[in-house]
Amino acid sequence: MTPMQRIFIIFVIAGNFIALCAWFAELGPWWLLLTLILSVIGWYDLTKSPHTLNRLYPVAAYLRYALEFIRPEIRQYFIASDIEERPFNREQRSLIYQRSKRARDTLPFGTQRDLMETGYLSAAHSLSPKVVAEEFLRVTIGGPECRQPYCSSRLNISAMSFGALSSNAILALNKGAKYGNFSHNTGEGGISAYHQEGGGDLVWQIGTGYFGCRTEAGHFDPGAFKEKACLAQIKMIEVKLSQGAKPSHGGLLPAAKISEEIASIRGVPMQRDCVSPPTHTRFSSPEGLLTFIQELRELSEGKPVGFKLAPGKKADVMAICKAMIKTGITPDFITVDGAEGGTGAAPVEFSNRLGMPCLEATHFVHNCLVGVGLRHCVKVIAAGKTATGFEMVSKLALGADIVNAARSMMLAMGCIQSRHCNTNRCPTGIATQDPVRNQALNVEEKYLRVANFQRATVSSCMHLIGAMGYDNPDALTAVDIFRRNDNGINECYDEIYLPLENGDLIKEQGPDFYLKPWQQASAESF
Repeated sequence: MTPMQRIFIIFVIAGNFIALCAWFAELGPWWLLLTLILSVIGWYDLTKSPHTLNRLYPVAAYLRYALEFIRPEIRQYFIASDIEERPFNREQRSLIYQRSKRARDTLPFGTQRDLMETGYLSAAHSLSPKVVAEEFLRVTIGGPECRQPYCSSRLNISAMSFGALSSNAILALNKGAKYGNFSHNTGEGGISAYHQEGGGDLVWQIGTGYFGCRTEAGHFDPGAFKEKACLAQIKMIEVKLSQGAKPSHGGLLPAAKISEEIASIRGVPMQRDCVSPPTHTRFSSPEGLLTFIQELRELSEGKPVGFKLAPGKKADVMAICKAMIKTGITPDFITVDGAEGGTGAAPVEFSNRLGMPCLEATHFVHNCLVGVGLRHCVKVIAAGKTATGFEMVSKLALGADIVNAARSMMLAMGCIQSRHCNTNRCPTGIATQDPVRNQALNVEEKYLRVANFQRATVSSCMHLIGAMGYDNPDALTAVDIFRRNDNGINECYDEIYLPLENGDLIKEQGPDFYLKPWQQASAESF
């Protein structure tokens, strides 16, 4: 018998004796009731509990469970510094909240950052600052084969599905997109009534499950796709190959979150988890991907069509570039997700260990397109954790034309980073299908916050670009972003990752960093 078990038995005997004395002294039954309850719990812990801690430390073990349960909140609110937390620290979250509410967002007394920290990112300002012209706040997406190009904002809502998010959250996002004149990616869960009700521009994402355009067997249905793709509200089509938080894994919507409405939108049964497979059934090669893109472009009557990927093996990205040259088919855009991207639920190892960070991935994809001489045909959209104007600037400088944000938009709606997205118990009514929690989210208030955050962040980005001496975001290059190395020296990104010149890969020239995977790549297979 352990010391704790002995203490418990002594406590039970003494406690019950005192309680009985209190009962006979007519001091009330409460002491007796309390000790009886604790005795029953302790007896269960000692004899029946499957947990070792409870058997060794009856009753007292529950204190540990209680402290463990509230540990994330204790750390978040009382222990962690303003710049310590992940994925979004308090400084970033506070900035998003302030901008979404149009509150004061200035910083007093100086930075809390360690400017000499290894990996610290910065930019160089100019003594001849400029004002970014209004005409450069939007970008036209559409290559040579596109008949309905789309004029996009520099910052848009990244992919988040109805099902992963509540109906009111989707509606607030879309109304915010309409109010602020930017686009809203549907995520792979299909087009819901809440995406359409707000009237905002939509980018329809087609994932491996083909939700909203699938046959009963789960394969792509051209007729169902055409019917929806030709809606005026659908501005672009995005084929999802992979995402940063769980690349090459697929997705899962738990059965607990699948309502009759979600099942109808996706074309799936309610009784079991909704699984998106890791790969597409419509194609299995780079050439097949581009043929599918061409098919979607024709079915949608010439709307911009592109694909989203989280780069991993460099040869896979270059295989798609080789297929572009071989087939003559180019996507209108490529969305590049980073390993720091978010999701409702992902295996820990996938989120922690797979994929490139967004800046590295964006720079790589940009240079691959330059190397095959097709950068002018394809716009690059960078996704993966954007909360501030500087994070927009860094992505634009490293090769992006446009930036997408998802979790930042959730924070603008009131997300508190409780990290309960995978439990259906989101405390803010955003990442849940619980009707009570959903209804607590005030759409008319939150859509304005989404629009406010987007406008303020774009404004911050453009002010930074002007301070760097440019009047056009397209003038930014990788030489404008610096990273502090292990020796304490600032290096620009073109020194860290050597760039390619136009057509270098076709000429089989350039750094080995590019040439080796280029030689391994094949247009016929990944």
